[in-house]
Amino acid sequence: MDLKERIATEMEAGRNRSLTLLEPLSEADQVKQHSPIMSPLVWDLAHVGNYEELWLLQEVAGIPTTSPDIDGMYDAFEHPRAERTQLPLLPPSEARVYIANVRGRVFDVLEKVEFEPARPLVADGYVYGMIVQHEHMHDETMLATLNLMDGEGYRPVTTPPPRAKAVVGGEVLVAGGPFVMGTGSESWAYDNEKQAHTVNVAPFWIDVTPVTNAQYIEFVEAGGYDDPRFWDARGWKWRTKNHVEMPQFWERDGAGSWSRTRFGWLEPLPPDEPAQHVCWYEADAFARWAGKRLPTEAEWEKAASWSPAGKKIRYPWGNNAPTEERANLGQRHFGPASIGAYPGGASPWGCHHMIGDVWEWTSSDFLPYPGFTAFPYPEYSEVFFGPKYKVLRGGSWATHQTAVRNTFRNWDFPIRRQIFAGFRCARDA
Repeated sequence: MDLKERIATEMEAGRNRSLTLLEPLSEADQVKQHSPIMSPLVWDLAHVGNYEELWLLQEVAGIPTTSPDIDGMYDAFEHPRAERTQLPLLPPSEARVYIANVRGRVFDVLEKVEFEPARPLVADGYVYGMIVQHEHMHDETMLATLNLMDGEGYRPVTTPPPRAKAVVGGEVLVAGGPFVMGTGSESWAYDNEKQAHTVNVAPFWIDVTPVTNAQYIEFVEAGGYDDPRFWDARGWKWRTKNHVEMPQFWERDGAGSWSRTRFGWLEPLPPDEPAQHVCWYEADAFARWAGKRLPTEAEWEKAASWSPAGKKIRYPWGNNAPTEERANLGQRHFGPASIGAYPGGASPWGCHHMIGDVWEWTSSDFLPYPGFTAFPYPEYSEVFFGPKYKVLRGGSWATHQTAVRNTFRNWDFPIRRQIFAGFRCARDA
């Protein structure tokens, strides 16, 4: 498959995913704001088309946008999520017509475009990769919104996640020394993943798996939410102000049984799945309670991507693309799988579930790498650098394989819980 065929295939897969997610919904559910921290679903749908039009038609081919009056309406920086229901958004049927028309013109341009090495925006199809990953990221955002729906909820058609194939647990020692962090060779990597640079990491222990629901229940039942000794001061303030007592979507009945709400439906809480819907403050508090800490971003990447022989790999298991035997990605099961379900996906150090299942909080602030250059626009990464955001790694069950790799960096506010995030712990050696 040549590059243009790959681009077309990837773009169609992303669009089919977006439309399939929204297909079961009424028009009312598509235009409703299900949470003030999330956009109406129809905004996300039209936004991916508008973003595509701006970059693949206007920037690549110099073709002016057909509806400049809507460009600002779908600018994520111009209108905060809480305000988007007040905008004259395209209704669902018109949004679908709009994005289909954009896609048709984009494919016309794709037939003629030259991937000129001297033009960084199109070299190696970079801007097309950016668009593909952007739509998949919004699909994951839409899944988070669907998970917040009230009423009858959202009933995904799916297969159950696999059960454990191996008994895994405990922690492993990762040797100290230098390793190469980031990438300089990944053609579709974002600017914040660059440049590749050497980082010297002290030896450390890291958990073989993310923290499970059963392990997290122990923290809750031991009074972890009531003891300020385990909490960052800002986290304790957040916890007490919001009366947080357990992860989002969890419930406990009078008999002590645990359940969770998933896509609006109540179900028993599986003890052997990675805990998810915990914010950074909760993850940090659990780690302190356990006598450990969250891994740094560099520690996480070394454990995932650097072999003891000193070789950098794209995924924990190597350089081959993710498969159903290696990782839980792309909403295949609409939730995490049991710990030990993917023995073929272990890293060279023996860490499991580092790609897929749940995003993993790290202790690190989102900061630029040495030699960072914003590309192709500062609003993707640069404007978010600083201590307000914490880095997450590894992707979740809702992340598409095109939009995740060992070097991929995600970030969010430390109070965010609607995202599909969990964590694993580490400690000094």
